Amino acid sequence: MDQLVLAFGWYLVFLFSTTCHEAAHAWVAQLGGDLTAYEGGQVSLDPRPHMRREPWGMVILPLISVLMFGWPFGFASTPYDPFWTRRYPRRAAWMSLAGPAANLLLVAAAGLTMRFGMSLGYLQVPSYFTFTRVLTGTSEFWTSLAVLLSMLFILNLILAVFNLLPVPPLDGSGAVLLFLREDQVASYQNLLRHPLMSVLGLFVAWYLFNPLLWPVLRTALHLLYF
Repeated sequence: MDQLVLAFGWYLVFLFSTTCHEAAHAWVAQLGGDLTAYEGGQVSLDPRPHMRREPWGMVILPLISVLMFGWPFGFASTPYDPFWTRRYPRRAAWMSLAGPAANLLLVAAAGLTMRFGMSLGYLQVPSYFTFTRVLTGTSEFWTSLAVLLSMLFILNLILAVFNLLPVPPLDGSGAVLLFLREDQVASYQNLLRHPLMSVLGLFVAWYLFNPLLWPVLRTALHLLYF
């Protein structure tokens, strides 16, 4: 039963975090003049419009993976106007960065809450670390809260690091537009749209992710604990 409760907790944290990520994309696109996601209902923290758009990535796959492996794996997407991205490439870049930024805000919120709990003496540094044991509690309630905050902290850190990798189809590839000259933008956008680039990008991300995650995670834990 404990494993089922943890699996359910991971899924809820995944659903909430992914919804915030996609809503941030949609909101920044709306601010930049692209109303595609707004008209589709994605400028919302209600997970239902995001789940309707990606039922496989938001519901089926994460539920299967969390029940089988104890870890949610899934995906989501936000609709946008490709002509808008060509006309306003830097606005499109900020739209790309908005999703990981939302995840980093959730990391900060979870971290500040945990620091507050530590200052009150209700949360403590554990004798060993796991993804559900960033901190421990002094009672059953605080232990449960520590597990939930640990999930929120870890999952959003992972989502931010992964999505910031500058390879398609991840958000970091869109952020590259901020650093290109005007005459380079169209060629780069055409390259991103090649179907093989997404496949190649995911292979590159698979190899880059672990070497990048652990130094970031150690730094985050150091800031949290000390």
